[in-house]
Amino acid sequence: MMQKFAYHLHGYQPGDIIYIHDGTGWDSIKYSERLSPVSLKIRDVEVKARNWTRTLIKAYEYTNDALGSLEKKVSVDIEPFTLYMILRYKPRIYGNIVELLTDKVEAVPTTPFHPIMPHLSLFEQEILAKISYDFYTPFIANKDVVGYWLPENVTTRDTAKMVAEATDKNVLFLFDERQFVGLNLPQAKYSCNTYKCNDKIGYVFGRDHQLSDAYAFNTLNVDGLIRAVVEGRVDVFKENEEIPYLVYLASDLEALLSNPQQLDRFLNWIKGLEERGVEAINAIEFVRKKKRGEFKCLEGECSDHFRINVKDYSSWSDYYDLSVDGRTGDMRWLGVRREDNKVIHRMYKGKKVSQLWKYAFTKLFRELNRSVRFGIIDLIHHYLPEADVDSIKEFLIRYSRIFFREHYEYFEMDTSVEYVTKPIEDMDPTLALKLGRIYYIMLLANHSDPRFWENIDTRVTFGNVSAISKALIELMTVYMDEGLHERANYLFLEYMKLLAFPQLYYDYELFKMQGLEGWETSEKAWFDSLKSEIPMSSYNVVTRAALYVGNEDLPDDLRNAIDALYDLKKAVADTGHIGGEMHGEWENKEWCEHKGMD
Repeated sequence: MMQKFAYHLHGYQPGDIIYIHDGTGWDSIKYSERLSPVSLKIRDVEVKARNWTRTLIKAYEYTNDALGSLEKKVSVDIEPFTLYMILRYKPRIYGNIVELLTDKVEAVPTTPFHPIMPHLSLFEQEILAKISYDFYTPFIANKDVVGYWLPENVTTRDTAKMVAEATDKNVLFLFDERQFVGLNLPQAKYSCNTYKCNDKIGYVFGRDHQLSDAYAFNTLNVDGLIRAVVEGRVDVFKENEEIPYLVYLASDLEALLSNPQQLDRFLNWIKGLEERGVEAINAIEFVRKKKRGEFKCLEGECSDHFRINVKDYSSWSDYYDLSVDGRTGDMRWLGVRREDNKVIHRMYKGKKVSQLWKYAFTKLFRELNRSVRFGIIDLIHHYLPEADVDSIKEFLIRYSRIFFREHYEYFEMDTSVEYVTKPIEDMDPTLALKLGRIYYIMLLANHSDPRFWENIDTRVTFGNVSAISKALIELMTVYMDEGLHERANYLFLEYMKLLAFPQLYYDYELFKMQGLEGWETSEKAWFDSLKSEIPMSSYNVVTRAALYVGNEDLPDDLRNAIDALYDLKKAVADTGHIGGEMHGEWENKEWCEHKGMD
């Protein structure tokens, strides 16, 4: 058969950080993790660890065994901070994964820290895109075509431009078919299509979401999966013309690794397809073969003639039941449906909960990111007025060599202070590296996870707020040390917005927005959505996390001022549970506790 089959596996864990310790910027960060013991059945073994992240990371032990025999038939991305955590916690597993990504699967770069890229400024998007390629250099250095996995697949034309222009290689974007606009779907699914990213053309495939879900949720057995591809996705025209075409699917890596039944289904699926004459090949290699002429092309395939449009702000896992155009969007992370600007609601614990908090959370973090970015640029210009924006960007990109130092040292890549600070070499390296550290802590605060779930009170929300609070307070302290007290005061007011998160309902005039049913933007709906899910603190999770860090790090006079407004005894790291994690055997099933500092 001319039919080919590709599968991509996406690996990511956000971590369980509750507090980032002080540092100089010369070394990678050190942090305290949540102590909330949980056990999961990974393969046939009951695995227990101190928190959800540590437990899930143990599943990565099976990556090489699970995928190593597939001879680059699949592509895999692992988010850089996830891979870095594996290196820190389980060096042996990291070594096995490196072997896998180097020799046995097609390694696909992905954005560090898993943010929703279009929700960030173009400045941050450009830097993150370049960091992703630098981090993945050991796996992609000699490749002419590379895949790219955007977190949650959320994209815009500007985001795609940033990613495509961050490398001199040809880029294949791995999307979902529901993101495509105005085209013949078989063409989108099966051919080497192109995506115009302003001046640079990328390639694009859209995963078959129905088949991907059928595998992930066990709605088809192996025979059914084989037939669904060989019979249900056949392109008769291309078969007759002897033109290879590709059925592309994707899902999360962790589900495959932790479940031997799923792995067996997966391997038997590929074996069954090959027995029926369907070659398994990763999507990136498929494009390479088309470009090299090893696979016959339709006239115009892989060129601008096969250009398709991708819906801005579309994704692979949105609240599809609320779609008004049959395509996905980003309302899951924004709390608002872009087509009519209406605030949505979801069911949580049997009740309707307004998602207005997601909109406020997104807006606030954009402001705080901007404050950190401008503060860092301002301080560099204070001592190095001639530094241009490109030099500052290059320094911030190079700082990844320190933040992820152990990863780069594993591959004997340059992690020296001289290399990192060369773009702003006339600046005091002590201050420069401190600013680089602050910028990366801010980036770390932008994981997509808090806004994926319906309830705000989760361990991932706490982690994001803890990180952004640390970045603001460290930058504030630098300003104070440099005698720039007025600017330090501004950052303190920015930090106060986290403490006073409920007040944003009035500051942002959220009551003027419209709800899907009307009530979603009411004052009651807002405050109900923020309610604490733990018994030992009535503060919402954003306030709790900001207080938790402030209690440790604020200068005495500012801490005293905060103490007059808030009860610091309620600044606890405990949170509500995430609904999607309740299949775990938690020691505390009522809430996601933190038993104490390390």
